[in-house]
Amino acid sequence: MIELEIKANKIKAPLKGKDAWLVLKPEEQVRQEYICRLVNNYGYDLAQMAQEIQVSNSQRGQGRAMADIVVWKNVEDKRENSSPIIVVECKAEHITVREEDYFQGYNYASWAGADFFVTTNLKETRIFKVVKGKIPKKLEEVVNIPEAKIANDEKKINELLKLTKAFTRDEFSKLLFKCHNIIRNNDKLSPEAAFDEISKILFIKIRYERTNTDGQIFSKEEFKKAKDYDDRFRAASDMPFYQKLFEQTKRDFKDDDLFEQSEIIRIRENSFEAIVEELQIYNLSTTSDDVKGIAFEQFLGKTFRGELGQFFTPRTIVDFIVEVLDPQESEIICDPCCGSGGFLIKAFEYVRSKIENEIHHAKEKIKADYYDEAYEKLSNKRKEAVDEAVTDLFAKLNTELDINNLKSRIRELSYDCIFGTDANPRMSRTAKMNMIMHGDGHGGVHHNDGLLNVNGIFENRFDIILTNPPFGSRVEKSLKITEADKYTDVERIEKYRLRYGQEYDNALKQVNDNIGTSLLDLFETGSLSSLTEVLFIERCLNLLKPGGRMGIVLPEGVLNNTNLQKIRDFVESRAKILLITSIPQDVFIASGATVKPSLLFFKKFTEQEAEQWKDINTKAELEASQKYEPEINQILDQLGLKGKSAPSIEEKRN
Repeated sequence: MIELEIKANKIKAPLKGKDAWLVLKPEEQVRQEYICRLVNNYGYDLAQMAQEIQVSNSQRGQGRAMADIVVWKNVEDKRENSSPIIVVECKAEHITVREEDYFQGYNYASWAGADFFVTTNLKETRIFKVVKGKIPKKLEEVVNIPEAKIANDEKKINELLKLTKAFTRDEFSKLLFKCHNIIRNNDKLSPEAAFDEISKILFIKIRYERTNTDGQIFSKEEFKKAKDYDDRFRAASDMPFYQKLFEQTKRDFKDDDLFEQSEIIRIRENSFEAIVEELQIYNLSTTSDDVKGIAFEQFLGKTFRGELGQFFTPRTIVDFIVEVLDPQESEIICDPCCGSGGFLIKAFEYVRSKIENEIHHAKEKIKADYYDEAYEKLSNKRKEAVDEAVTDLFAKLNTELDINNLKSRIRELSYDCIFGTDANPRMSRTAKMNMIMHGDGHGGVHHNDGLLNVNGIFENRFDIILTNPPFGSRVEKSLKITEADKYTDVERIEKYRLRYGQEYDNALKQVNDNIGTSLLDLFETGSLSSLTEVLFIERCLNLLKPGGRMGIVLPEGVLNNTNLQKIRDFVESRAKILLITSIPQDVFIASGATVKPSLLFFKKFTEQEAEQWKDINTKAELEASQKYEPEINQILDQLGLKGKSAPSIEEKRN
């Protein structure tokens, strides 16, 4: 065992010599912490490691090939300068690791023929295998580096190199199902109720692993240790320790409305412990978002396939709608019937990818500008200065990707641009959890009737609406707005008022000024149809800003049912139809759909376009009236005849 040693502004560097001390810099601390981890957790000896190694024959335009830490299979390999097994590059940043920033270590790993390349910073560690035989060489993320005891075992190394991120995702998904079965067998809960309990444990785990400064995993051992300590001081009337953990988690996620304040864990403590033990191989604060997110989504889909299947829009449909609408950075997006959050997650990832690609291109330009022909002729000292300048520029760009930076582009996307509601409390909670697992954007999701305003979701506010509303059911005339529909959280009302200004006060009036009014009476189309899909078409158009875009899944009857002609006229008076795509009925069978759906894309009229439409429509009606007036009058005269002169029923039909 070795320990990190810091005195004043110096840090001990055992790889530099027995009594070597270096100036304490954040990056140096990251390096020395990882050296301690290699020794204490993986069993490597300091004698088979080295730090700050570089070569001169690196790839032009990529800077120097450098490694912060190099690990060989054994001491003899190091002495003979054989290929190392592991190359590590460290950075003093508190953001998600982006592999392209670690190009110096990657260059060294490629040049030296290492099997594993590790990128680590203040937030997370990611491990890659260098895929050999590819030009240019490429990286593929894997689960872990080998422990020292298997470093010389080629068979076991190859097995470890096969454990890619896709494997991790599948394993995590299988593990969630295993946890589900523990609850089913021990506690006899329904699939939906079992899912709720697993969600509670996942969030206890997320909270613990985010806040634990040692990067400690929430394991059964850690739970037992904390429980034993709590038991020593616990009064007989106190709640069990695992319930206390959930109480703390509820407090930490209070602003997210994930759990009711009265909610408790509804499984036995031995079930709780068994699930904690199953999940302890993963650290949810460092497991990448796509691994957690996709695994969680697979688990969701299979759990809710039956009773709640209607809340899941097929992934192919979600992808298509988002790609057609092509959301841009800073555009505000909403799904008023968000279900498990599929549309919002895809839109979030789609825009995040655009931002990340822009940052990537900016970094490539910096490298091209700084690592030119002149760089190759510089002395090592001058090269070091250029490298530091490039690192600083990269660090500034990376602040745009840091969700904890209040002014970053990713923060704006997560907190200011993604909104949704669902009337089903389990689904709105699930959507939030799903989004947290995918990397965030959950703060704008609320449990609320999608037809009513809430918090940041109100008229003329959104650039993009994408949704799959409930269809086939009706809103009864007797359904009225009640006091229960009022938003009454005074503290949050003040917060939203500061955020949205007068628009927010006006938005509250939709409910506050209509207590006792039928919900149908809030909509122009309510007098024409009580179908939920019809009301949601109007609701979505109302939510859009002038010029905003919408993609919506609707039953085909909205397009061709003669009873809904006035609804089609209403839509045509408010928006331009961009595209209609007919979908085979079997696409939605897994979601429990029994009607043939279509995808409709609209662009809401601007004020000028609305005026133009009104003028054109008035003119067309006048022209048609004048042109066909004689024929219409003749028909009306005939229909007015009585007795023997009256037309037959057949003639009237024609």
